[in-house]
Amino acid sequence: MILGSWGDVAVQKGLEVIEGTISTLGEGPVWLAAEKTFYWVDIIEKQIRFYKPETNEQWTIQAEQYVGAAVPAGQGRLLCALKDGFYFLDVVSGKFEKIVNPEEQLANNRFNDGKCDRSGRFWAGSMSLQGEEGTGALYSLESDGTVRKVLTDINCSNGLGWSLDDSEMYYIDTNSAREVQRFSYNPATGAIADKKIIVKLSEGQGYPDGMTVDAEGMIWVAHWEGNCVTRWNPNTGEQIDQINLPVSQVTSCCFGGEQLDELYITSAREGLSEEQLREEPLAGSCFRYKPGVKGLPVNEYKSI
Repeated sequence: MILGSWGDVAVQKGLEVIEGTISTLGEGPVWLAAEKTFYWVDIIEKQIRFYKPETNEQWTIQAEQYVGAAVPAGQGRLLCALKDGFYFLDVVSGKFEKIVNPEEQLANNRFNDGKCDRSGRFWAGSMSLQGEEGTGALYSLESDGTVRKVLTDINCSNGLGWSLDDSEMYYIDTNSAREVQRFSYNPATGAIADKKIIVKLSEGQGYPDGMTVDAEGMIWVAHWEGNCVTRWNPNTGEQIDQINLPVSQVTSCCFGGEQLDELYITSAREGLSEEQLREEPLAGSCFRYKPGVKGLPVNEYKSI
């Protein structure tokens, strides 16, 4: 359904809500090109949810614990970051197979956002279930199944992305600083260094959450408590574009569609009061919008 105006919110012209997609905490959007299928996770409801635009079909895989992220891993599998570590998921059978838990001793943490780089490493980070600061970390699952702890003292590990030439990695730790970070990146080793702040949101813009990189090398950032997704030049820190949404808790975005020219956007309704939900009944929905630029194919996890 294409949205027009929505209450007092200036909704982006051409923005479409995908009906039937409301989640408690929607996150981790992914487009599977071969299957022409979009999927995302509902972290709180412990679900991976699928949507096929051609047929309007939707279906769900139910997990037994929080699902922070799920990325394609070949052979009909997804690689998932669950509450207690990394698992393979057989999409047909729905069976999970544990790989490793890098935070075995941290029962009050859960994994959050995650993505693969072009070399096939899986990057995923953690956060506190009780809102404690600095208990999270960012990890890299290598192709041989070993895990590296890359960053520590993280509040809420979130969006990830890489420059077109693989020389830089972008990262969001959602915290009071409201920053998007950039690191120099070595694709051969996965090493990062030289942290630099490239985007800093003002208090009225909410908090940076998930993100994606488009085919022109620009970054798209979802604004938690900000009602929008914004596009930035990571080299200059200039804001280029903004997509306004009728929901406050915008969580992440990815490019999809056969031409990779559609931006799929996830959102959440977790923690909203009854009054807030009356004001934004579409909270938790997935949205779709054609921003006039194309994205990049999703990177798969490559195991040996």
